[in-house]
Amino acid sequence: MLATGCRLLHASGLGRLLAPITGRRGLVFTLHSVRPDAGTQGFAPNRHLTVTPDFLEHTILQARAAGLRIVSLTEALDHAQNGDPDGPRVCAFTFDDGYRDNLIHAYPVLRKHEVPFTIFVTSGFVDRSSEIWWEALERIVRGAQSIETPIGERMRTLDASTSERKVRIYDRLLHWFTQELGEDSQRVELRRLAGIHGLDLAALADELILDWNELRTLCQDPLFTVGAHTHNHFALARLTRARMQEDIAAGMDRLASELGVSPQVFAYPYGFEAAVNHQSLEVVSQFGFRAAFTTHPGMLDGTSDRFAMPRVSLNGYFQDDVIVSQYLNGAPFPIYNTLRKIRDGVIPRRSCA
Repeated sequence: MLATGCRLLHASGLGRLLAPITGRRGLVFTLHSVRPDAGTQGFAPNRHLTVTPDFLEHTILQARAAGLRIVSLTEALDHAQNGDPDGPRVCAFTFDDGYRDNLIHAYPVLRKHEVPFTIFVTSGFVDRSSEIWWEALERIVRGAQSIETPIGERMRTLDASTSERKVRIYDRLLHWFTQELGEDSQRVELRRLAGIHGLDLAALADELILDWNELRTLCQDPLFTVGAHTHNHFALARLTRARMQEDIAAGMDRLASELGVSPQVFAYPYGFEAAVNHQSLEVVSQFGFRAAFTTHPGMLDGTSDRFAMPRVSLNGYFQDDVIVSQYLNGAPFPIYNTLRKIRDGVIPRRSCA
């Protein structure tokens, strides 16, 4: 829906006309994984979370060509809250979870173009004690010919022998994990499946996620800022208040212990509406963060709730300069957000990692 709207706004020229109104004071991009094989075809249900280094570089150049200043997340917040509304707009880059390819593939591009960046670190992933479950689920389904699971309270065997069936099974398991199982039950079921299918979850985290030494190396570069992202990457809205506080505090303690930092900024795991409720906003506000970020798409301005700040996702399915051009001028987001409210009122919302 968003991609189609961007193309229509570009083709009609309406996006350019709306830019002086919709561009506001700039935007914050969110990314996850960055690697050269991000365009891999076939069964890759998490492809939307991955972009190529070339696309990242092109987006940086495109933002600067459009007249945006690329700044740190702190400077972007300063500009959103106190900047001249008629002055130059700004753009900031953030990365969620702490994927190792942020260091291997994204960092050289960011360093080359002197781009400040923030990684919102999930400390349990770095400790190898918490499961990066959506990546694990993809590996399990990709390697299986069949999957036995108790969806619907009875054990059933799902045929996973073709790519098409794998896609359907992954979508069904994703819905089950995110909307039917609780956060703890989700991880228990993942560990059960991993044991049956021979997937070492700690080794997967070791493959995909930065370790503490790599994060310490990044901390030596003034371009880099650490953000908080909880310890276990639970959807906060699905926890009790006490569990929310516990998971955020555990993440902050690990970041302080290993990196000697106390982040000023926080990103909600997943970040969409079903994972962020009023109670989670209240809990996060008690930790002294300057701001907290969702994945709700929108532009920076002086009116946003500082504990529900918007970000714009660079989606691996849409590595397209036409779409980025519309992101930069902000035109699609008022329309998109209105249509989503209408849709969500009548159609159950599909979760994503």
